[in-house]
Amino acid sequence: MKHLTLGFSPCPNDTFIFDALVHHKIQHNYNFDTQLADVEQLNAWAFKNKLAITKLSFHAWAYLMKDYQMLPSGAALGFGVGPLLISKNPLTGSELTQAKIAIPGKWTTANFLMTNSFPSATKKVEMLFSEIENAVLEGKCDAGVIIHENRFTYAEKGLHLVQDLGKAWEDQTGMAIPLGGIAIKRNLPNEIKHDIAKLIKSSIEYSINHPASPKTYIAEHAQEMNPAVIQKHIDLYVNQFSIDLGQEGIKAIDEMLNVLLREKLISNKEKEPILNCL
Repeated sequence: MKHLTLGFSPCPNDTFIFDALVHHKIQHNYNFDTQLADVEQLNAWAFKNKLAITKLSFHAWAYLMKDYQMLPSGAALGFGVGPLLISKNPLTGSELTQAKIAIPGKWTTANFLMTNSFPSATKKVEMLFSEIENAVLEGKCDAGVIIHENRFTYAEKGLHLVQDLGKAWEDQTGMAIPLGGIAIKRNLPNEIKHDIAKLIKSSIEYSINHPASPKTYIAEHAQEMNPAVIQKHIDLYVNQFSIDLGQEGIKAIDEMLNVLLREKLISNKEKEPILNCL
């Protein structure tokens, strides 16, 4: 048995994706030391090279391509899946310049998309994604960038949508929104990289074909316990791009990298940034 460290978020899409893999519902010869953490914590660990395989925001990964290669399976990428900028009271674009805005982390793709839409809105406060709704409701922040399950619950709490940051990206580029993917250390043998990519694909397909199977694991870790919300989350974030990025998904990621290159935030793109094996 080969032993590898593996990190992913406790969100329903990730636990849905990895349930069959980590619980040996599909056949393989690996033992995984799993670490479940908020995506920004996973991003921070990646900067320290902590985990062999990890969920990463594509934004964070842009700065880590020398150390991590992206796998073609397991990604959160698509249309209509982007983060939302919300507020307690309606805000205009000019008001956002002076607004205190909660973000779910510097290295998240949510922050990248916020900057892409509102570059002059710089008064940002980093906090755990699950705390942002309440921070806005309680007036601790003027606005907040919400991700994950919160996109399904903010309206019923009386919060206003300022902008769908993902739609702004789609309108700008005509491409899917690249949120996050599964990255693997570049220095691992290619055989292991290819194995892991194929196993993640098989794990997703197992959960799709046996939808009751991952429910216990998902419920153990979900922030939002409403089964309908959990299912909406999975339906939104687990899609064909999760099974295989394909050329359309790779183009969307490449466009994000190009934006960061044009802004001189990264200096180059690593050769073969995404593993080609599926």
